[in-house]
Amino acid sequence: MGRISVANLKKTIYYLKRNGLRDTYLAALERLQEKDKNPWVYQPLSEAEAEAQRQKKWADGFSCKFSIIVPTYKTPAVFLRAMIDSVLEQTYPLFELILADASGDDSVKNEVDKYSDERIVYLPLAENDGISSNTNAGLRIATGDYIGLLDHDDVLTKDALYEMACGIERAFLNGYSAEILYSDEDKCDETGENYYEPHLKIKFNLDLILSNNYFCHFLVMKSSLMKKVGFRKEFDGAQDFDLVLQGIAQLMGNQDWETGVIHVPKVLYHWRCHSGSTAVNPQSKMYAYEAGGRAIESFLTKVKWQAKVQPLKHLGFYTVRYEPDVFSVRKEVGVVGGPVYGKGNKITGAIYCEDGTEPYKGLKKGFSGYMHRAVLWQEAYAVDIRNVKVRKELQGIYEEVTGISYERNLSGHKLSGQSCDWKKISLDFAKKVREQGYIILWDPKQE
Repeated sequence: MGRISVANLKKTIYYLKRNGLRDTYLAALERLQEKDKNPWVYQPLSEAEAEAQRQKKWADGFSCKFSIIVPTYKTPAVFLRAMIDSVLEQTYPLFELILADASGDDSVKNEVDKYSDERIVYLPLAENDGISSNTNAGLRIATGDYIGLLDHDDVLTKDALYEMACGIERAFLNGYSAEILYSDEDKCDETGENYYEPHLKIKFNLDLILSNNYFCHFLVMKSSLMKKVGFRKEFDGAQDFDLVLQGIAQLMGNQDWETGVIHVPKVLYHWRCHSGSTAVNPQSKMYAYEAGGRAIESFLTKVKWQAKVQPLKHLGFYTVRYEPDVFSVRKEVGVVGGPVYGKGNKITGAIYCEDGTEPYKGLKKGFSGYMHRAVLWQEAYAVDIRNVKVRKELQGIYEEVTGISYERNLSGHKLSGQSCDWKKISLDFAKKVREQGYIILWDPKQE
């Protein structure tokens, strides 16, 4: 799966029309080189593991009920039953499943009536007013402490709510509130038996979420926060992305607010791909990608950042460009760094993680990396010091670490020299910058 298929051919043809032959060649070449590196095998929960989860003793004083909201519209019976069954099979039992049905007929109701579980709440809607309005109808009657979003033809893993509850419990035990949680995900075919293309995510990264809705599925949000921001009809197609950005904007400014945005590093959601889904046919929801860009613009307006949004070559991915320089707009940013290329136009210096790993090292110029992250703005622990812009207040640290005037460097005397340990120097610089309370950003287009 995920290799040569009609769906991938359609994506390639559309990419060619948008971006031209050279970029399409590079994208296809990268995909071919990467396809067999890490074959994905989803490991379902064993019955022993499931039973251990059912028997878990939760912390004293901890209680958490989930509301799973699913907007339905003439959902094929086989997909509807698979979705409902995946919720009812959860090892964590405290939930309600709200089906906000805008079908306008009894097709969904007839299937739901076959179930006797009282946790299923069937909500018939008078009209189909769009995904946001339909979801808001379910949101209004939700009684859970936390709300999860599930598409009508997708499925949860058996441990989805259990793992989310564990994340919420950990926050509770550490004295803070879990506000937004998101998990890893993969895709499955129409049969629901073959899994592929896992999206293994990273911890919360504000600049990355402003480049792409990498939270996606499975998304859980504290009920009070979701009900406060709600779904906005004008962002239909990217309503979940807008919801996340609105939620983040609400949290920003609170002390240590980022601790409440939690990544649960486990595949908990299977995104079903069939002929009508966005996962297979990106053109089927072009309006969704346009709405995604507007959702980012709305966030920028709300937080008063002077910046514009530009779509990237890959659908659903964006870049934020600051009207003044980024240092003027965002006082927390101390350094912005870009790639350093060596022989063969391959990256020799880019982002460095705290442990010294280099996620983009060796990537060919024009390639975008896993989930296109290499071409997206994002916060980094460190960037290569040979290609940085530095806030004025930190230029003294740059000169201390490199032994060269920052102004001289800007005049064209780029740092060079094969004998230098650029990783060590870059990590030392990053540590000093962070000790001053600043963050470091990656700009893949910085020359």
